Amino acid sequence: MQLNADLSRPAEVDSAALPWVASPMAGVERRMLERDGEEVARATSLVRYAPGSAFAPHTHGAGEEFLVLEGVFSDETGDFRAGFYVRNPPGSRHRPSSAPGAVILVKLRQMPPEETEMVRLDTHAAGLWHDIGQGAREALLFDAPWERVAMLRLPPGYAGNRETWPRGAEFFVVEGELVIDDIPRRAGTWLRLPPQSHLALASRTGALLYRKTGHLG
Repeated sequence: MQLNADLSRPAEVDSAALPWVASPMAGVERRMLERDGEEVARATSLVRYAPGSAFAPHTHGAGEEFLVLEGVFSDETGDFRAGFYVRNPPGSRHRPSSAPGAVILVKLRQMPPEETEMVRLDTHAAGLWHDIGQGAREALLFDAPWERVAMLRLPPGYAGNRETWPRGAEFFVVEGELVIDDIPRRAGTWLRLPPQSHLALASRTGALLYRKTGHLG
């Protein structure tokens, strides 16, 4: 399967408008945002776990990254409530499950072999956040030569400067509404911008965003 698989082209998906599609595991469903491959694939998806559901133990040959959007996600390393950011490096293995149910934004097979450390961060922790101007705040989640990942909180009425992304950028609207070129994007919208793209972020209502940069160059 190829879905928004050409990384040299911009892509945008309103995930809230997509149906949930069953995965090979009962009780686990997906909304696919980008995919290059079959069941083992380079992929970005929303994954929903029904209460009491679990996935079979498996190894992530090229890593896994996810942000818990709703509920509680669990594996052998802990229980991660909404707001947790997790990275499992290439070669890591786990058995994911959720007792109360969960929704996660997950990226698969997108890490280089140089990445070796696990990351578990609660993005609600006040100490992660710092001011970046105009009332906006940023929480840095991961920073390496191959990519930088952060959460952004934009205040109501925010109008940022136009920026250039030399090595591309990716956004997911977690909460609120993001406005780009006077067009609003609601929560659940995913955007991918190829290298050398230009973008000015704005929000009328305020927004919470996931942002990854530097990984498409």
